[in-house]
Amino acid sequence: MLDKLKSLSKDTVIYGTSSIIARFLNFVFVPIYTNLFAPAEFGVVANLYAYIAILNVFFSIGLESGYFKFSSTLEVGSYKENFSHPFNGILINSLILSSVLFFLSEGLSPVFQIDITKNILLKYTALILFFDALSLVPFAYLRLSHKPKKFALIKVINIVINVILNLFFIVVLRLGIEYVFISNVISSFITFILLIPIIAKNYELSLNKKLISELLRFSLPYIPAGISSNIIQVINRPILTAMTNDATVGIFQANYRLGIFMMLFVSMFEFAWRPFFLQNVNDPNAKKLFAKVMTAFTLIASVIFLFLSVFIDVIVSIPLPGRGYLVGKSYWSGLNIVPLILLAYLFYGMYVNLMAGIYIEKKTKYLPYITGGAAVINVFVNILLIPKYGIMGAAIATLFSYFTMLLGIYYVSQKYYYIKYEYGKLFTLFLILIIHFSIYTYFYNYFHYWIIKPIIFLSFLISVFVMKIVDLQTIKNLQR
Repeated sequence: MLDKLKSLSKDTVIYGTSSIIARFLNFVFVPIYTNLFAPAEFGVVANLYAYIAILNVFFSIGLESGYFKFSSTLEVGSYKENFSHPFNGILINSLILSSVLFFLSEGLSPVFQIDITKNILLKYTALILFFDALSLVPFAYLRLSHKPKKFALIKVINIVINVILNLFFIVVLRLGIEYVFISNVISSFITFILLIPIIAKNYELSLNKKLISELLRFSLPYIPAGISSNIIQVINRPILTAMTNDATVGIFQANYRLGIFMMLFVSMFEFAWRPFFLQNVNDPNAKKLFAKVMTAFTLIASVIFLFLSVFIDVIVSIPLPGRGYLVGKSYWSGLNIVPLILLAYLFYGMYVNLMAGIYIEKKTKYLPYITGGAAVINVFVNILLIPKYGIMGAAIATLFSYFTMLLGIYYVSQKYYYIKYEYGKLFTLFLILIIHFSIYTYFYNYFHYWIIKPIIFLSFLISVFVMKIVDLQTIKNLQR
């Protein structure tokens, strides 16, 4: 079992290395945008990218997940058919949707809450969505084929090109926000070009009606589930836009992005987790293994949460060469939402862990109910709290909805694929986390509170060992 945990750790590190580089380079955009764009301009970019996240679901129609499931078992169709059919489905669907968005951009501008004079941004959006969708199945192939290094390399190339172009257009030439999207179009197109050899190697023109039927039965529930999930992530931007203004949205988005480090950890784990549990599901000790993975994930995520929550004001005030800070000073008023966003992502990571049961037992039909209920709560709480609490209300809505998703998937997953998790360790971990964060919050309003920062963080780490949530011997064994 320890060897398998080490294997998962290794894959997570490789995927994580690419994600760290990618997210770090992507994070370069925050100081660029917050120091060069007014909050209202940044708000337009944030709002449109929120819609891109939602539209991604309509473009993929869940076929990436279908590819993972049926290519890993080959219960229906050949290997090439299991690659080609999901790819063809995404290709045809994306071509139709992109054409509508591209050629009807002027009429659709009000729908996306942008001025009609900026409808060119929707044309760029259509191209970004198209090329990103065509890359989904090839990237899934790399993950399922145990090629994390190649996956990581192409991902990093994508982000590096995007960052370089942003630096050139925005910083050097001082051009407008449309070049944020132009940079993305170019990087997405080059990424697709790099993936063409994979497509050519695995593609064949065929028609397997039974495979299509099975793919659709498994994948289609991901559409409403994915829509709901993305609504939870991004709907607060359009609601904030409608109830406040672009400047408020810009401040919210800048601070929301400070949750990047927790999101990064969850993303790198998710990349490695899906192929891992599919490959180990038939192991006699699979459920015990999955329980230990949950504990390990939650522990690391808790460390990340407390560290960032305690030191976030120090991090954002890091001075940049010349003028400005890591995050522009005019955005600091929103720092109080960061712990809520970090905790929301922690809950999402636990949700990803629990996804294994639904995936293994083919109970994806429940996902729309789980994420849909959370999305309804998200919209309701946003509308209820934003008028009174502004961006804090939007952050609370995000936290509530992710916690609702966690509860929902826990109930369904345990019903069909019961796992006896290490509840004692998990409860103790959350208890000491709450205690330490509460102490920090209490001292925050007192002078010299900065002295408490390292003390609280070190005290938490010591408590983890004292309460035997983890021991040094286990860590040493994993390092061998």
